[in-house]
Amino acid sequence: MTQSPAVRTTGRSGPVRIGERAARTLVTELARINDPKAALLVGAIPESAVLAAAIEALLPGDRLTVVPAESSDANLLREHVTAQGRWVSERVRVVDSLAEAEAAAVVIAGEAFAGTVEETRGGVEGLAKYLADGAVLSVATTATPGRTAGAAAELARQDALHGVGADLVLRNSPPLRIYRLRFTPADPATAARLTPAYRPSSVRLTRGMHIDSNGVAAAGITLGLAALARVARPSSKLWLLPALAAGPVAAFFRDPERDVPEDPSAVVASADGQVLSVQRLHDERFGDGEWLRIAVFLSVLDVHVNRAPVAGKVVDYFVADGGFVNAMKPDAEHNVAAYTVLDTARGTVVVAQRTGLIARRIVQRAPIGALLAKGERFGLIRFGSRTDVYLPADAADPLVGPGDKVVGGASVIARWR
Repeated sequence: MTQSPAVRTTGRSGPVRIGERAARTLVTELARINDPKAALLVGAIPESAVLAAAIEALLPGDRLTVVPAESSDANLLREHVTAQGRWVSERVRVVDSLAEAEAAAVVIAGEAFAGTVEETRGGVEGLAKYLADGAVLSVATTATPGRTAGAAAELARQDALHGVGADLVLRNSPPLRIYRLRFTPADPATAARLTPAYRPSSVRLTRGMHIDSNGVAAAGITLGLAALARVARPSSKLWLLPALAAGPVAAFFRDPERDVPEDPSAVVASADGQVLSVQRLHDERFGDGEWLRIAVFLSVLDVHVNRAPVAGKVVDYFVADGGFVNAMKPDAEHNVAAYTVLDTARGTVVVAQRTGLIARRIVQRAPIGALLAKGERFGLIRFGSRTDVYLPADAADPLVGPGDKVVGGASVIARWR
């Protein structure tokens, strides 16, 4: 016996397949930690995508402990690891049971949860015992519950209580929902040692360009409308309008890769666009003291994916009601806005995602408790809008002025003193 019933993940119908894309999402927390760390993979089989992704994510100072799945054998796993070469075998240790494992910075369930509510709860609690302080547990279940409704319901409950990130992986058979759970607080300073997390919420077009999932959905809707128009009125050319619009709609949601400055004193732009204003002001919602606010206008031609200007921990998120004035006008100050508050080593930093005349939907994907690396994607605004970055005025100096063009995640807009 290789695995305690307390951490059973599969149901009576057998394990759920985890493909390469889902496996990469499962090991995101392992891949983004630059410091030497210990990781634990529970429920592995030779040749599994999760084991391969975990090994690929290892850095020279890392240690990975692997616990075989109930259907596997420790000796077969050891042979598989040894076959990967000396570099891997020196860093990966296969144990016979979970009882031999030690606390880790990242714990990964190598099999998707597919049991009852009670089995899933027991599995999560059993794995949580092996988390170090501030560590993350990565687990998966099917996104179309069916026979796994119990697991889906329990993991959704765990996510509401302890979730620091969730991703939907549609390109898996069946589609999976990946949850990252943290049961003890993380030190905000840890975020400075992270690289931006891998997100499956975009579709890769080229090595340096992706399309956000919102764009894929929007383009799909326009193509669907074109198909309906073609069927309803075959003699008309009206179907060409939505068909031709699909490309520009998808392009609006483009999500390019960016080279984030490594300088720890650099504050980067949260979005692409033109700097509208740089001003000092007071805002009691974020605490006492004066704030340095840098506002950037995003036209419909700009990339609308938002990125964290600094590394930090999300400690608050709220939406302020308002109007939908043109984002370039002063009255846009009172538009609907979503505020993401970060706790950082330099103090509180706030990012405001503001709607505009056309923009009516704000997407924010970083829940309270999540750690964001500098330049990491955390949301987007649909169509023309504005993004404001608030910094402690006594701790940062602006490096841009009104009219300057900036690139999200790459342009340095301020520097810590």
